Amino acid sequence: MKLRIATYNIHKGVTTFRGRPRIHALRTALVQLDADMVFLQEVQGRHDLHAVRHALNWPQESQHEFLAGQSHFSAYGMNAVYDHGHHGNALLSRFPIASSLNHDVSDHAYESRGILHCVITLDQREVHCYVVHLGLFGSGRRRQVAALIDAVQNATPPDAPVIIAGDFNDWGNALGDQLCQRLQLREVFDEQHVNTGVMAFLRKLGGMVPRPTPARTFPAALPYLRLDRIYLRGFRIESAEVMRGPVWSTLSDHVPIVATLHIE
Repeated sequence: MKLRIATYNIHKGVTTFRGRPRIHALRTALVQLDADMVFLQEVQGRHDLHAVRHALNWPQESQHEFLAGQSHFSAYGMNAVYDHGHHGNALLSRFPIASSLNHDVSDHAYESRGILHCVITLDQREVHCYVVHLGLFGSGRRRQVAALIDAVQNATPPDAPVIIAGDFNDWGNALGDQLCQRLQLREVFDEQHVNTGVMAFLRKLGGMVPRPTPARTFPAALPYLRLDRIYLRGFRIESAEVMRGPVWSTLSDHVPIVATLHIE
């Protein structure tokens, strides 16, 4: 069975500096992306100030419901709560979502983070999907990855297909090896990028084994940092790409990753 998935930090559906709505353009772009499942971060479940200030351009429903439209089911995990609203992670899926559970992995009071765990049935198999948004500080990310590993090991059978996707903020790729080894995962760009690029060439020249590197996804206008990931278990990877170009450079501060998979 073929499956097209994406992960995308949508920056709350507004522009970075002036906070102008981009949610309608985001929905149009996601429709054109034609993904079966979309793992979203920084999704606003409610924002009263934007709803008043941009009354003509702000959806009445929550962003995850608005982006899901009539074609997808949706689940939402609320992470950050403030006086005028809240935001968190979300999953959009063409397939019914059997269950969802949000894990609070906030490392301190000023940075609310979560892991949204959803179960979807594909080809008569339960697929466990985890939408991730980790913190900005290395020590906190290490603790959050440990919590992610515990959550997967405690809630997912060892032979079940797994998709873990989101904004890991792990620009140095310090956590990928631990995740892959502990959970028997691989990242969608491992095979593509392991033998390409200047660092891979220098490693070969020095007799070292080239190390897999994730794709560059931030900032959207000129992606340089490797923040976003899709980790898998139980799938064959047909292709993976970063969506670049004029459209994607203005919708958010990140660009999305899209992968085409086959369940094994």
